[in-house]
Amino acid sequence: MPHDERISLVLQGGGALGSYQAGVYQALEEAGHAPEWLAGISIGAINAAIIAGNAPADRVAPLRAFWDLVSSQLTAEPLFPEGWGRRLFNEVSAAMAASDGVPGFFKPRFCPPALLAPEGTDGARSLYDTGPLRETLLELIDFDRINAKETRLSLGAVQIETGNFEYFDNHQRKIVPEHIMASGALPPGFPPVWIDGIAYWDGGLVSNTPLQYVLDTRRGSAAMTVFQVDLFSARGPMPKNLFDVMQREKDIRYSSRTRFNTDVSKLMMKFHEAAQRLLERYPELLKDDPDIRMLAEVQCDGPVTIMHLINRSESYESHSKDYEFSRATVNGHWQSGYADTVHSLHHKRWINRKPPRHGIAVYDLGSASP
Repeated sequence: MPHDERISLVLQGGGALGSYQAGVYQALEEAGHAPEWLAGISIGAINAAIIAGNAPADRVAPLRAFWDLVSSQLTAEPLFPEGWGRRLFNEVSAAMAASDGVPGFFKPRFCPPALLAPEGTDGARSLYDTGPLRETLLELIDFDRINAKETRLSLGAVQIETGNFEYFDNHQRKIVPEHIMASGALPPGFPPVWIDGIAYWDGGLVSNTPLQYVLDTRRGSAAMTVFQVDLFSARGPMPKNLFDVMQREKDIRYSSRTRFNTDVSKLMMKFHEAAQRLLERYPELLKDDPDIRMLAEVQCDGPVTIMHLINRSESYESHSKDYEFSRATVNGHWQSGYADTVHSLHHKRWINRKPPRHGIAVYDLGSASP
């Protein structure tokens, strides 16, 4: 990888699937590709904040601590690694998370239940209390390090009352635990998070990937490499039953059309480049025209290379996969993320690639699984 390229790691939301991102980061760190910019939504925001909030040489350990904690409720190995036996194991694990909560993350509200709680309270607006997550974030993250801006951190959330998407960026504001929690406050499970008098929910309600934010807000002519990590695959098989339908619907909804966003960004960069070429040929007198002045304000930023890493569904997974926190599954996702990243970094197309002179080049090099 060229030494003058900036590296960005972009992390999608996806609950328990997020350990895949931790495996991706471990492989990137071992390959010497530490990101200068981390952008995340929901569980991606949690992983991104843990990475940014620790010294570069010490980041894998707190990631492992987080994922070991949230998977500590069910640490037994499944009797059957595949098929219906494994699917039953996963469904039991998901049911445990739904009924008892997840250690260090969230706990259920029992008294009173949401339908009987006073209107306007968190108890009436959510099924779970995310107080444990705040304590976990304070334990695992050095917020002074985040706010020293050693690594750029951008976290996406949505304002509840306006529906507007917003990014909390440590280059623009001080980051506290509530910004991370707001990015992952998925209703109706989790309560709104209030920041400066504004209530927020999970950014995945509007867009589940922060890729567009990174492409739109970067500045300068320096080349950038983006490792885009998706936890839901936009492509998948035709469902065979109602359980498959629910899983496929969730995959499509939360994959957030990553390829569509990339294609739009490619097209916009081509328009920017065409505008600059036209301006170079325009007579000087016409540059007072307001339309020409608008074109002149368009900036042509440096080229972008995107490596797309996608968590692929296992045959035994179902629609509950994003809240299935068993130790076996969490470790499996971590190992898949690690293996897919090693596979992609060693792929001959990646090794032999030529960085683009302008525009966007995308590499989707598949998974390490056969």
